[in-house]
Amino acid sequence: MIRRHRPAALNAALSLTLLATASVRTADAQIGRIRRAAQDAARELPNPARLLEAPPPITTNLGDARWSVDSLDSHNPDPGIFRPITELARAPDHGGFVLQAGHWAYQSQSYCLKAGTHGPGGGDGYLFAPPAGPAEDHVVSILRNSEQHPDIPQRDVQVLLWAIIAHAKFEDLSPGLKATAARLLTPQQIATLNRSALDILPDEVLERAIRESPPLVQQAFRAEAQLRRMLATTDHSFDQLERAAVLAGVAPRGPGSRDVPLGRWSLHPDGYYVRYIPSGYSSTRVEIWVLAGSPGVGREFRPWHHIAVPGNTGRQRLIQSARMHT
Repeated sequence: MIRRHRPAALNAALSLTLLATASVRTADAQIGRIRRAAQDAARELPNPARLLEAPPPITTNLGDARWSVDSLDSHNPDPGIFRPITELARAPDHGGFVLQAGHWAYQSQSYCLKAGTHGPGGGDGYLFAPPAGPAEDHVVSILRNSEQHPDIPQRDVQVLLWAIIAHAKFEDLSPGLKATAARLLTPQQIATLNRSALDILPDEVLERAIRESPPLVQQAFRAEAQLRRMLATTDHSFDQLERAAVLAGVAPRGPGSRDVPLGRWSLHPDGYYVRYIPSGYSSTRVEIWVLAGSPGVGREFRPWHHIAVPGNTGRQRLIQSARMHT
């Protein structure tokens, strides 16, 4: 295990990173001394690729999608029996939708949570898994609060999410993106946004770490590095950011992939069935089936706690929102 054989230099680098995190509001000179010391320690690492093994901002993956219901693959109701989810009551304080028996559906504004991977396609299906990871609170807050700010374009919400998953430093973001973050996150969340080991890694150490990683890991980290560089300037369009984050062409079959047909149902832990049918990464038809008398009746459907995880790990994870895609 890495914890048992971690090099002393790595311990020093990570310890200094934690110290830097705790000292966000200290004087610039003190932070500079910490950063330089941590960079010197990082350069001494015999295997810098280990720094990239820290948990990503969102850790949810195919292994977390444990509620697949293969026996319902033949259950494909006529679209006409689905009622709009907007007919359901909302929970207090702008919460989720209070479920009732029946078939419910809507077209969700969905969002990419993995840079350097391919979007939906090829008949690959998606399964339910909850959000998890160091940035879970930030990501969930952004998606939940975005419904209360319909004037914020979906593209701006997506760019903010890309900034988080790419470990972009908040102070490097454009004034417009900082303003978006201020509307969707609390000051405390912003103060801790993306303070990680990548903040202190010298460029040459990061590049060496990427080169020593497996091919698909290299692909993701190079995409994230490109996003960080682009987000630090104001002369890149959304289309350019999208091309860096969302790969074109045929998606390879990633390691650990499973055969999941498009439209497979998952049994949510709250007792209702749900499935996801994406139309590109930014729009997903979410279908919910609640059996009469089941535990799902009266439970709250909170889209921002739904990540559609692809059976092909070479494709993107898609988190849902309560904003309707039109």
